[in-house]
Amino acid sequence: MNVAPHIEATELDDADLDNVSGGVAAATTAGLHLQVAHLEVCADAGASVSAAGLALGADAHVGVN
Repeated sequence: MNVAPHIEATELDDADLDNVSGGVAAATTAGLHLQVAHLEVCADAGASVSAAGLALGADAHVGVN
């Protein structure tokens, strides 16, 4: 008995991938990086709209060098 998994790979072009994922109708990003002396502040935000819905993301980092 052969118990090894059988995996088949295929290549998708961009048009096929858009059909699978629903594509992206609109997207935007923004970022900020500020460094004063030893204090560093970084932040970014992004949003995208597709047939699947709305996705939002944000990230922030404050550090001392």
